[in-house]
Amino acid sequence: MDFARVAGHLSRFAAGRVVATGLALLALMASVDAASAAGCGQSMQPGRHPVGFTVDGIARSGVYFIPSTYDGQKKMPVVFDFHGSNSNPDGQLNRSSWDKVAEKNGFVVVALQGSLSGKTSGTFAWNVPFVPVSQTIIPTGAQGGQDEMAFIQQAVKTVKQELCVDPARVYASGYSGGGRMLSAYICSGHDDFSAAGFVHSLRAGRPVEVEGKWLPDPANCTPGRPVSIMAFAGVKDGQNPFAGGGNAYWQYGFKTAIQRWTQLDGCKGNGETKTVDGVTFSLFGTCQNGARIATYVFANGTHDWPKPAPSTQAVIAAAKDGGSNVAEVVRVSAAKPPFDANVDPATRMWDFFGKTDSTDLIATAAPAKANAAAKPGTSVALDCATEAETQGTSCISSQPINMRRSGQGVQGAL
Repeated sequence: MDFARVAGHLSRFAAGRVVATGLALLALMASVDAASAAGCGQSMQPGRHPVGFTVDGIARSGVYFIPSTYDGQKKMPVVFDFHGSNSNPDGQLNRSSWDKVAEKNGFVVVALQGSLSGKTSGTFAWNVPFVPVSQTIIPTGAQGGQDEMAFIQQAVKTVKQELCVDPARVYASGYSGGGRMLSAYICSGHDDFSAAGFVHSLRAGRPVEVEGKWLPDPANCTPGRPVSIMAFAGVKDGQNPFAGGGNAYWQYGFKTAIQRWTQLDGCKGNGETKTVDGVTFSLFGTCQNGARIATYVFANGTHDWPKPAPSTQAVIAAAKDGGSNVAEVVRVSAAKPPFDANVDPATRMWDFFGKTDSTDLIATAAPAKANAAAKPGTSVALDCATEAETQGTSCISSQPINMRRSGQGVQGAL
């Protein structure tokens, strides 16, 4: 695995890219001290970097992000971000802004790349188990089709060994096809992730038809342990329909998937539900082994990655900047709403991941509610992610880390 080190710090991979797996990796790790073996002891260059892996003789790739606070001494959490079909790791980070959240909160992000070639050059999809290529939204003759389960497992293992991360705080997030891949990985019994988030993508096993009704196949989802889950869905999602149907790999709806996960996690009760400005939040807070299941459903949500309304963001920014006319444009509600409907999935997932052992799971990050003309919810904000994902180009260095990015409106990134 090739990591970018800070100048002046000698890496044990100083000879260039060295990828080690199996016995070769174990032999190499045995030759270094305990701190190095844990991935700690050396600083690293902040920002995004490409990374390579070899799994069963097959070269695989991805992108990882190092926050500026990484010093190689303090173990940090890590979040794996799985891209949708017809996308790529950089495009997914542009969409999700997980690296922006990581820079603010101090954790590592790793975005892996699926093995199937997508519709356009530079885009990819995941070879999700039990989903023939003919049933997907990518070309029937797509090249690739590697063992994604082995890839993810090896990547998690390598990141734990090579970076200074906390093995007890390894999380994952998936969008669309990436969330279906993540669902399959957890369903297969792998317990690498302490918690997981899903945007328009949660599955609980492959769909099977039972007496005319589509349900998750019980034998196809046997998690290694109860896992905390946060899932997002749009009622008007045309790609992965909220009520079910759609492509052959989808069929059963979001509520059915959640119901099945409450069974798998051994949750009690029907969940607490609250609705604000067309966004419904639900929480199953009492599940086995401390697991929790939280959901956000957008009444007007489509398959786009949800974003806070730009008008609301502008008002909040003005309030923070101390604008002279803030009092005229900001209306602070006399009664505190049950939760903040300006949902940013990555930020909300990070709050959830860090509070899986507490009762405070509903973030209220916005300092003020906008006026009646600024309605929270989903919105489209186009940027370089559009061109990057449809043409296979990259905008890694064209946007500073503090800029909000969105992949909404990108066609085919499903």
